[in-house]
Amino acid sequence: MQLAPILAAALVCAGPPAARAARFPALNAPASSEHLPGKLVWADLFTADPESAARFYCGLFGWTAAPLERKGRGYTIFSNGGVPVAGLAPRTVTGRNHPSRWIGYLAVADIDAALKAASRDGGTVRAPSRRFPNRGLQAIVSDADGVPVGLLQSSSGDAPDGEPRPGAWNWFELFTRNPAGTSDFYHDVADLDVAPETHSNRRSDFVLSSAGQARGGVAPLPDSEDARPGWLGVVRVADLDRTLSKVPGLGGEVLVAPHPAEFGSRFAIILDPTGGTIGLVEYAEGANPADNP
Repeated sequence: MQLAPILAAALVCAGPPAARAARFPALNAPASSEHLPGKLVWADLFTADPESAARFYCGLFGWTAAPLERKGRGYTIFSNGGVPVAGLAPRTVTGRNHPSRWIGYLAVADIDAALKAASRDGGTVRAPSRRFPNRGLQAIVSDADGVPVGLLQSSSGDAPDGEPRPGAWNWFELFTRNPAGTSDFYHDVADLDVAPETHSNRRSDFVLSSAGQARGGVAPLPDSEDARPGWLGVVRVADLDRTLSKVPGLGGEVLVAPHPAEFGSRFAIILDPTGGTIGLVEYAEGANPADNP
């Protein structure tokens, strides 16, 4: 994949020419020794159309994009208010059967132990552990349902928990055929605590948490022929209606219209022009599920 489309996307997103990143940004600055197992610390969009994807997400969230090149392969760093939040990784496969896909990365303290647990529990190692400068050790596995998820042992520790700002990842929901068994997989691999959902107005069967903080939910796969197991990353927005009004003009589609959700929040699901799917949530005060484990 040539770097030119990514450079073009950076110009579209950031306005003036963006400086080429020399290396991955640290996940946590200043560095710490704190590790928060199972926390969503990064996400990559794998896409065959990086220019369209970058244009969409920068236009939608106000993210900025900076290109990075390692060994001839392009990669883009998205930042939200100057804080690195996600990456864009080009891939060559195209077509309706290969839409873009977001893969989130869960924090682990020992990636070798996590990979062994994944294999032992019926998962598959899709990308073995690799060390990235200024980043740490990174791998991708699939759970027993074939759903990919990243693992990341940060060399700068994990950022402390806090209220996510608009434009940042806020929640991670897994839809699966076997919520109980899949929850056990993530307990073993990412050291997440698993508890049955007790809030009657949530649709999850289980809540995944660590260090007293809810990290994500595990829900049964919807009863539909088109439903496929997978994670849905959710980004917080300040004004859901205003954000959704931008989607069609940027080439995307609203898949699930905005509707009331937990604790007074409002939620929607969108499709980007390259086939990537994410959720959007707007919180009323006290509505954040991470504050209501």
